[in-house]
This record gives sequence, C-alpha cells and structure tokens, in this order.
Amino acid sequence: MAKRLLATVPVLIGVSILIFVMLNIIPGDPVTVMMKERISPDVVEKVKAQMGLDDPLIVRYFRFIGGALRGDFGLSYKLNRPVSQLIIQAFPNTLALALAAALVSWLIGIPAGVLSALKPNTIVDRVFMGFSVAGISMPIFWSALLMQYLFALKLGWLPVSGFYGAKYLLMPALALGWSAAGIIARLSRSSLLDVMQKDYIRTARAKGLSEVQVIICHALKNALLPVVTVMAIQVASFLSGAVITESVFGIPGLGRLAIDAIRTRDMPLLEGSVLFATFLVVMGNAVADILYSTLDPRIRYGR
Repeated sequence: MAKRLLATVPVLIGVSILIFVMLNIIPGDPVTVMMKERISPDVVEKVKAQMGLDDPLIVRYFRFIGGALRGDFGLSYKLNRPVSQLIIQAFPNTLALALAAALVSWLIGIPAGVLSALKPNTIVDRVFMGFSVAGISMPIFWSALLMQYLFALKLGWLPVSGFYGAKYLLMPALALGWSAAGIIARLSRSSLLDVMQKDYIRTARAKGLSEVQVIICHALKNALLPVVTVMAIQVASFLSGAVITESVFGIPGLGRLAIDAIRTRDMPLLEGSVLFATFLVVMGNAVADILYSTLDPRIRYGR
C-alpha cells in the first residue's frame, strides 16, 4: 500500500508541471483581461511586476508548488479571495453530487448487470442492456436537458436548476449516474457470465447448493472484483468535478469553479482547481488499485 501511494508522488509532480506550463503558455494576458479597459502598457507591466507575473516560468512554478504544498494556491484575480477557500467552499457540493451519482449508478447498474447475466438473451437482458447502452452513448448534457424538460417543465416534479437541498440533487445525480450505471451493468454482466462457466461453480452445484447460494456465495464474490475497481475510479472522476452536470444544473461545485476561472482567465483559481481535481483522480486510482489487491490476494504490488 505504501509503495502504491509513493508511486503517485512522481505522477502528481509531473501533472503539476504540465498543468502549470500549459496554463501559462496559452495566449492572452490575465492582467489585461482583469482590467478590461484600455490601459497603458506601462501600467500593465507595473501590475505584472507587483503580481510576480514577469518572473521566469520556473520561478513562478516553484512559488506555485511551494504554496500548493502548504494548501495556499494564491489569491483569485477576479474574486480577490484565497483560492483554497473557494475550493473548500465548492468541494462539499461536488462531494454531495458525486456520492449521489455513485449511489444511483450502483443501485441501478449492479442489479441490472446481474439480472442480465442470469437471464442472457431474454427480453430482460435486452431491456437492461438497451438501457445501459443508451446511458453510455448519450452525452450527459443531452440526458440532463431531456430530464429538465420532462421532470421539471412538463411534469413539474423537480426543480430545473439550483442547489438548495436534496430535492435539487436528484435530477443531476440521475443524469450523471445513468452513464456510470450503464458501464457497471455491462461490466457486471460480462464478468458474471464468465465466472458462471468456471469449474468451481460446477463443483458448487455438484455439492447440492441451490442456484441462489451458488450465485451469492461463489459467483458474485469473484464477478464483482473488476466492477469494484471501476466503481472506485468513477467516484474519483465524479469528485474531480462533473463540469457539464454542474454547469447545466447550476451547482456551485469544483467543475463550475473551473469553468468560471477559464471564462475570466483567473489563473490562480484555474491552476488551483485543476490541480486539486487532478489530485483527487490520482488518489482515486491509487485507492482502486489498493482495493483490488485487497479483495484479490493473488494481486500484490512489489512481488
């Protein structure tokens, strides 16, 4: 476990360098964008010097990464507030959306995949797999707009957008979780179908166990191993900021924070939010690897 966590350090360093360099070489001057008005080039240069933007790129990187290690991502150009404070304020909203979407995907995806595997090539299998393919294929922004039209405008069951309680979380969680549920359902189906052909399943049946006991005690335990790994990665992906979902439904989370930073060219806010999201994804992948090796003792890192 310690080796796997240590392996994330060079990844994070490399990603931080890429993020910082890419965000600082793109065209456009944040000082000019920030001031909007036509200002004297002398004033622009003076403001750049005061903000340290005229320092060499490597100096600015080490200043940025040194602050990031202390939890200080600098001051937002646009909002004039600490970036770390803005991220801490937005993260609980993204966390709530991520957990709700993950719950939706698990509650729909796993039962759908298991039932499809137990009833292959039947109407049940085709209905669930069709539902899964639709969730995977349809862009999230399109499914979100369809849900807003149906459940909010036509039926009036749910609010169109905003974030003022659990009721406002249901439709975004369904839109975001549908795609993930489709992936989990298809993976659960294929994995369970493969496991049901193994010799130890035939042995369990030969011992006189009922089909339910065979499935629950022997098949599911092994069939869900790859599914658990994917579920952990999906949660990390949700936590990194569901940019489209948060934008469509007006949720003030990490994704919307990054979009606002891009729109206003607020570099400290953009660098901080992207690096924080990357950290979540890298750690989520590390947790998925550790979880997989824990559930399956045959896999151990460093052997």
